[in-house]
Amino acid sequence: MCSLTRQYNTGNAFKQYDDGLEHSIWLGLMRDRLEIIRRLLSDDGSLWITIDDNEAHYLKVMCDEIFGRANFIVNLAWHKRVSPANDAKFFSGDFDHILVYAKRRDDWRPIRLQKNDAQVANYKNPDNDPRGVWNSTAYTCAKTAEERPNLYYAVTNPNNGAEIFPSRTRVWAYDRGTHQRNVDNNLIYWGKDGNGSMPRMKKFLAESKPVVPRSIWSYDEAGHNQESRLEIDKLFPGDPFTTPKPERLLKRVVEIATNAGDLILDSFAGSGTTGAVAHKMGRRWIMVELGEHCHTHIVPRLQKVIDGQDPGGVTQATGWTGGGGFRYYELAPTLLSTDRWGNLVINPEYDAGMLSAAMCKLEGFSYAPSETVWWQQGRSSECDFIYVTTQTLGPEQLEALSHEVGTDPNDPRSLLVCCGAYRGVTAAQAAQRWPNLTLKKIPKMVKDRCEWGHDDYSLNVANLPMAQKVAEVLPPQDDLFGGDAA
Repeated sequence: MCSLTRQYNTGNAFKQYDDGLEHSIWLGLMRDRLEIIRRLLSDDGSLWITIDDNEAHYLKVMCDEIFGRANFIVNLAWHKRVSPANDAKFFSGDFDHILVYAKRRDDWRPIRLQKNDAQVANYKNPDNDPRGVWNSTAYTCAKTAEERPNLYYAVTNPNNGAEIFPSRTRVWAYDRGTHQRNVDNNLIYWGKDGNGSMPRMKKFLAESKPVVPRSIWSYDEAGHNQESRLEIDKLFPGDPFTTPKPERLLKRVVEIATNAGDLILDSFAGSGTTGAVAHKMGRRWIMVELGEHCHTHIVPRLQKVIDGQDPGGVTQATGWTGGGGFRYYELAPTLLSTDRWGNLVINPEYDAGMLSAAMCKLEGFSYAPSETVWWQQGRSSECDFIYVTTQTLGPEQLEALSHEVGTDPNDPRSLLVCCGAYRGVTAAQAAQRWPNLTLKKIPKMVKDRCEWGHDDYSLNVANLPMAQKVAEVLPPQDDLFGGDAA
């Protein structure tokens, strides 16, 4: 799993969000999120944060504390500007930092990159070698004749018979036996006319290894801010996003940090670039964001990706033509709150329908209120139902409910009763007295299911229900617990 986040705290207020929190408040908010992200990461996962000079060094110290200094990987420099900011008061801010941390350094390695066009262009084939294009490397090493006497010997240029010694301070990189095998395999190049005074070793492109990622990323290879703004302008003419990231930058991160099918979490989704790129590259993704740009930018952008109507960014580089789908959830208010005495109570923001839908979700029932039977608010089978109420129930109400449910052996039905509280009877007594009822108190039910305070917050996304149509994106839910998931 890979987690991406972008937090600058520049002090500016943008159209989509406010980026000007007081320094200590910002660090406190980041600490809370980073601690959760660390628990969510798999052991071979990594965290990538883009940040500028305003907070980078403070954030680095805090990340060292949360992740451990031993798990710091690198501080990448991304050259984000094509031209300098000549209106800057002191220096043109031409690059951003990308802080990279591993959950467990011993379990993580970057995926090496394929050579880019400029690197491939360095390979030629001046002697028409049938093995393809190659470049050459020095035939000497940084050892002296005194250190490696076996590497200080004469070689013969087969084209002119010249006998050549290396310098005594930089001897051959190969012993006599290896040198002869290089000669036999036509791996030595003596220059275009064959009369060079120093041999070179052929390295074929077909046999070359992927490249170790460098710690400086130029805008030529990872994109720049102007490029990212043009990408957004094409997707949303007249409604730009203030600070998007170029898709090429996210592509570089994704190809170094993940394999196809891996899960990527972006906890500050912005304009949705991470999801767009991850989707095009065959990764699973989760994005989290606040604000109306979820509706105005992120969801429409991902819909365009799925429909194959996003020709820009890395679409061509990834061979993307459309497909897939996603689900869109809106976070509901907390279901529980505390009263003035500190007792857990049902949040008054929940109306009857929201509360019933929420409890159906928690208990594994389908929310399906009956139009004719008042106590059938959801069902888990043909004969198992749920009834939710904020009232305090006593024996009289429970007796009436049991009677309504019925005890006909030819039509056996059971009812899960979720109430604010109950009096005059215990749950065990209720089960014995009314066997067709199961009595539960809502605050305790919800508290028992709380996900806070765990050491592990692993996300189980393997068993999510599949959408009926792969390329279909349903409208957003009214709340987390009701309606169809998108």
